[in-house]
Amino acid sequence: MSGQPTPQAAEGAAPAPAGPRPPVVELIGVEKTFDAGTPKAFTALKDLSFRVDDLPGHGELIAIIGPSGCGKSTVLNLIQGFPDVYPPTRGQVRVRGRQVVGPGRDRGMIFQRYSSFPNRTVLRNVTFGLELNRRELGLSRRQMDELARQWIARVGLAGHENKYPHQLSGGQRQRVAIARSLVLKPRIILMDEPFSALDEPTRYDMQKLITGLWHDLEATVFIVTHSIAEAVFLGDRVWLMTPAPGRIGRTFDDVIPPTRDADPLLVQESRAFKDAVGEVAHAFHEIQSGRAG
Repeated sequence: MSGQPTPQAAEGAAPAPAGPRPPVVELIGVEKTFDAGTPKAFTALKDLSFRVDDLPGHGELIAIIGPSGCGKSTVLNLIQGFPDVYPPTRGQVRVRGRQVVGPGRDRGMIFQRYSSFPNRTVLRNVTFGLELNRRELGLSRRQMDELARQWIARVGLAGHENKYPHQLSGGQRQRVAIARSLVLKPRIILMDEPFSALDEPTRYDMQKLITGLWHDLEATVFIVTHSIAEAVFLGDRVWLMTPAPGRIGRTFDDVIPPTRDADPLLVQESRAFKDAVGEVAHAFHEIQSGRAG
């Protein structure tokens, strides 16, 4: 059954014990106000707390939905540690028990915009992160190229290695962005409306692709989406955020039907799936209209 998120510790308090493994991601009493102290001040998040525990051999996918402007993307940017958003105004953001200090290769980000470098080929787009981390990874140019080619093939772009982004379709460009992020094998994957600009058949293909790759990596995934159906299909859990200042207003766990390794077209025609979408949509409407308790 869906319900309210569990109360968390106050700002500055130690996280609750989680056994031998620290939480994959934990936010404690997070607030984020942009342009603080100015007439343009806007509080995107307030009193936001959650934890996602480490499940050995089973990376979770958390789908986040909510009204426009409720801080969904801000949550992802804080976890990634992007300097234009991080740090929070108050509270703590922790990854595997350590406070975030900035971006890291343990976290991969995939955006709504096709974020390929226009002056680099598909191959050189995918090797970009490897090049940045070359010393730490200890890879030769040949090894980087080999890894990149493997991932290019895994996302279905074998034979396109020497093309430039302008020579690719939108779906192909998003595949390049996915390969560039996942070639580093991040333990946390952050996805900000990655399929919203795609036509529906391509979107289904991308949903199948990302779930297959996610299962292989056993990573923890956070995906922000405006599509309730997509959230229910992709998510092990669905979090519904309140209007700004955002917090988690409702969570959906048991109502979400199992979809791992399933065909999105078949799943989305099932009665269990339609019932789950209906329940989440009803809660979304209540929260957006201010009627939720």
